[in-house]
Amino acid sequence: MSFTLSPLPYAYDALEPHIDAQTMQIHHGKHHQAYVDNLNKAIAGTENESKPIEELVAHAGSISAAVRNNGGGHWNHGFFWESMSANAGGAPTGKLAEAIDAAFGSFESLKEKLAAAGMTRFGSGWAWLIVKEGKLEICSTPNQDNPLMDIAEVKGTPILGIDVWEHAYYLKYQNKRADYLAAFWHVVNWSVVEARMNAAM
Repeated sequence: MSFTLSPLPYAYDALEPHIDAQTMQIHHGKHHQAYVDNLNKAIAGTENESKPIEELVAHAGSISAAVRNNGGGHWNHGFFWESMSANAGGAPTGKLAEAIDAAFGSFESLKEKLAAAGMTRFGSGWAWLIVKEGKLEICSTPNQDNPLMDIAEVKGTPILGIDVWEHAYYLKYQNKRADYLAAFWHVVNWSVVEARMNAAM
C-alpha cells in the first residue's frame, strides 16, 4: 500500500488574505507531496508497507527516522489542512468554548498560550491543542513529531495544530512568525476542532 496526497478541501486561495495562495500551493503541492513520496520510499518492501498512517505515527520512535519524519509530515499536514476553512475563524462556541474557559480561563488566554508555544519552539515544529486525560492542554513538538507518537514529550490527542515551519508562512510574513500566528485565528474551522474534542473526550 502506498500513500497519496489528498486534494485540499478548499481552493488554494480560499484562506486569503490570511494565508496566501502561493504559500498554500507550495506548502501542499511541494512540501506535503515530498513527505508522501519519501514516506512511500521509506516503507517500500518492509513490514510497514501495509500499515495505516496512524499506526506508523504511533510507533514512530521504534521504526526509522525516515518514517518518523515523513510519516509525521504526512499525518500532521493532512490534519492541518482540515483544521482550516474559508469564512472561518472567530471564537469557538458550545462545549468547546466551555472546555477552553475551564482549561485556560478564556479564549484570549488560549490564543496567548498557543502563540507562546509556537513562538518558543526553536527552529521548526508545531504548536498543539490536545486532549489529555479528559482535559485540554497545550504543547509543542519539534520537526514533524506530534503528540500521538510514542516518543512525544507530552502525549495526547490533537484537536488543533499550527505548523510553525518557515515554509508555512515565509512568503507572506517573512520572519514574522508572530504575525502568522495571529492571522491563523481567522481561518480556524472550529466545528472540526469541536468534533475532534468530542471524539477524544
